[in-house]
Amino acid sequence: MRILHVMASRVNGGAETYSTDMMASLHTQGIAQLAVISRASIHYDRLAAAGLGLAGEVLEPRLGFLRRRRLQTVIDAFQPTLVHCWMRRAASLVPHLDVPVIGWFGGYYEPVHFTACSHLVGVTPDIVRHMLARGVGARQASFVPTFPTVDAAPAVDRASLATPADAIVLLTLSRLHEKKGLDILLQALVDLPQCVAWLAGDGPLEADLKAMADRLGVADRVRFLGWRTDRAALLRAADICVLPSRWEPFGTVMLEAWAAGTPLVAAASQGPAAFIADGGNGILVPIDDVAALAQALRRVIENQALRASLIARGRADYEKDFTREAVTQRMIALYRRLIAEHGTPEAARRMGESA
Repeated sequence: MRILHVMASRVNGGAETYSTDMMASLHTQGIAQLAVISRASIHYDRLAAAGLGLAGEVLEPRLGFLRRRRLQTVIDAFQPTLVHCWMRRAASLVPHLDVPVIGWFGGYYEPVHFTACSHLVGVTPDIVRHMLARGVGARQASFVPTFPTVDAAPAVDRASLATPADAIVLLTLSRLHEKKGLDILLQALVDLPQCVAWLAGDGPLEADLKAMADRLGVADRVRFLGWRTDRAALLRAADICVLPSRWEPFGTVMLEAWAAGTPLVAAASQGPAAFIADGGNGILVPIDDVAALAQALRRVIENQALRASLIARGRADYEKDFTREAVTQRMIALYRRLIAEHGTPEAARRMGESA
């Protein structure tokens, strides 16, 4: 098994982190891999240090046809038995090949943009249903969830983030983007004077969110942490993890909170609504509802028994379905199946249907 990964995204986010975490996890399982990833990625040096083969030169040219030419050269030299395209940009670079090509769906993408792919993988059952509704064959679509990366690092020292020891810390882990609903959290913070919000992430709304915090009078209780690689340490220092997204196809943050033992409050966007049992492994609130979010956070702050039960149920659900080991083995099993099926009459027929 020789896997070529293509991850061509230009941003830093959960999907980019997960894709490279999966590559690193596959590496520990002895899978032969080569990763096409930008040298400018925050994950490039980490993968290099882990010993993965990298082809950063592919993505350097500005012109698309040059990237495709370099990618073809890499494919010819590496001779993969399977190619894994992480998201749409990667799929747009990969030529039609005589090996299985996976297109990874971290959201509700349109299959028409994945014509070079013989198989599609969605991170939720609902995303797979979305694929099927758009004409993808049942044998061409698979569900493989993500896993969180939560190491054993101790909690971050609150003093290092200018946060009083007795404050209630509300943590978000996301890009600073409109779809993440961080403006709703800032508005809820007005009615939670005992709370300090840690916003870990970067993105286009940073200046707007800082200006909003000033207008709302909560700027002294908001910490903009930038993009962080110590997510587990932040979770262990926080009192509540908040996921107020308007649009969240899955949300690996949920799994990170469950694994770290941090109570979770989330808006009922697609992924959270599918995986959170309200009052069980987390608390769900309506999207864009400031009052409901503030009320839910107060419930968790004031009810120690509820906090304990949220933590216990979340940890149990993580251990059951979403550990790194379980998800990695699930991906390896899919790779093996697709490679084994390649070249059979049935595989050829499916390829013809998807062309």
